[in-house]
Formats: sequence, C-alpha cells, structure tokens
Amino acid sequence: MELIRGLHNLKPRHRGCVATIGNFDGVHLGHQAVVGQLAERAQALGLPTQIILFEPQPQEFFRPESAPPRLTRFREKWQALRRYSVDRVLCIRFDARFAAMEPEIFVKRVLVQGLGVRYLVVGDDFRFGKNRRGDFAFLQRAGQVHGFRVVNVHAVEIDGERVSSTRVRQALATGDLATAEKLLGRLYRMCGRVAHGNKLGRRIGMPTANIYVHRKVTPIRGVHVVEVFGLETEPLPGVANVGTRPTVGGTRTLLEIHLLDFDGDIYGRYLSVNFLRKLRDEERFDSLEELKDRMFSDLEDARAFFRDYHPQKSPLDSGENVA
Repeated sequence: MELIRGLHNLKPRHRGCVATIGNFDGVHLGHQAVVGQLAERAQALGLPTQIILFEPQPQEFFRPESAPPRLTRFREKWQALRRYSVDRVLCIRFDARFAAMEPEIFVKRVLVQGLGVRYLVVGDDFRFGKNRRGDFAFLQRAGQVHGFRVVNVHAVEIDGERVSSTRVRQALATGDLATAEKLLGRLYRMCGRVAHGNKLGRRIGMPTANIYVHRKVTPIRGVHVVEVFGLETEPLPGVANVGTRPTVGGTRTLLEIHLLDFDGDIYGRYLSVNFLRKLRDEERFDSLEELKDRMFSDLEDARAFFRDYHPQKSPLDSGENVA
C-alpha cells in the first residue's frame, strides 16, 4: 500500500483509480465494506483503489475543543488499512487554506487532475469544500461533466443500526468491548512507543510500560485486561490503565501496561495493545498503599480472566490480507 502525503506529491502515475473519501476512524466494518465495494469495481476496471483522508480530521480542525475522541491515530489507521485491498492512501493536510477551497476547485484539482478518478464512492450525507457547499448531488453533476461515476456507500447494519464510528465510541465509553468488537470486526486496539515515566509502578512492585496516547480525549478509559503485541514473545497478557493517574496528581493521559510475569527492558519498543475486558473505572485513592492493594487485586482478576480465555486468531495479528 502506497502512502501519498499531500497533494504536492501526486505524480502522473497516480492518475486513474477508483476512490473513496472519508475519515476512516476506527476502520470498522462499515469502512471495510466500502473498501470491498471499491475492490470489486477496481477489479472490473483494472484500476487501483484509492482512499482519500485528511489530517487532522475536519472536526478536529473546525472545533478542536469539542471534536469526538479519536478511535485511531493516523499510524493505527494506516496499519489497519494495510490489511485490506487498498492500493493507495492520499493523506491531505486539512488546514485553513484547504478548508477554504471551493468545491469546484477540489473536484478539478484533486479528483480530476490529481487522481483521474473513474469511480467514486461516498456517503449520501458527505459534504465538502468552502462552507460545506459540495454534496453528493454536486459530485454526481461533476462526475457527468468530467467522466467519473459517483455512487453511495453500501451501508452495513448490526443489530438494526448502521455501523459507525460514533457507535464504536459509545460502546467503548460504556465499557462494552463486546459490542465494539462486533462493530470493528476485531478487538479494539491502541498502539504506541514505550516511554520513560516516573517509575512509580516499579517502586510499588508493579512496573508499567508507559505509552503517550497523543489524543486530547481518549475513547476508552479505566483499567482493562489486555494482550500486547510487538515483543519477541506475543501476545503477552497484561493489565492496562488509560487515564491521568489522579492518585499521584497526574494530568496527562497515559496508557500504562503491566505485563504479567514479564521482566525486561522494552523502552522505545512500539507496542500494539488489544483491550479484552474492562475491570473498573480509574479511581483516586487516599494513599499509595490503597492504590497498590487495588492494583494487585486487578492483577488477580486478570489472571482469573486468562485462565478461561481462548481467543480465535485475528487476521490483524497474523498479517493475512482479508479483503
């Protein structure tokens, strides 16, 4: 899968494709269906598949203080998309200049001159361009002029409702990891590089691998049973907390993972963390001793969980192409 960073990196060889536009936050079953829809048309036309997405996501640009929490950072999104039949991803920087682009210019510069789109899949509620003036009907008219076809996304429903990033966020916020997994088609995962912390966990006998989440708001919080990938032996069982560590006056959100029965130097390693079950919300304790007691209780709960846990192998962990 090729990553094209910015419109200025488009080359003549990138012209001619079937494409879709969206955030693809979470790369859930609805997104996967879009990729499948693209792949079918790409095969029929003998063209590559192209996803167009934006960084930051438009809502993060227009209302950064109230944008919904991200399910996936860009690297996590990239890793998930690599498992499906996607040939190219064009990542456009969403800034004031791009936000002010008239929809006619977007169609001409990006879809026609830049990518030579022959077939475009978008949601019928898709809006784009200055003042969000461009919509599905606008794209259909533009397609008739420029020679590309515009079609609706095939909606995917589970339990009578459309699969969406919003539904995944709602499930994670309530600790309903089973529903989140059903909507995603896989376990919810966060990734990042292990950084140095204040070593508090080591001092109380429970060392943790600390990962900065690089999100203003996280979609998942609290103490969870997890599996960790990215080390020589994988997966490794563990307990993770996503939060600010209120007992020690923390303010920055961290993903802290204690690996069961593991002792090794993993600073700088890039880890992928699958969330299996929520144990509890993050709490503020009156003393470090109370915190320590609760953390060791969490460990026992995790060990009890793993004694009965027999997971099916996920294609995201095997590297298998599933589309």
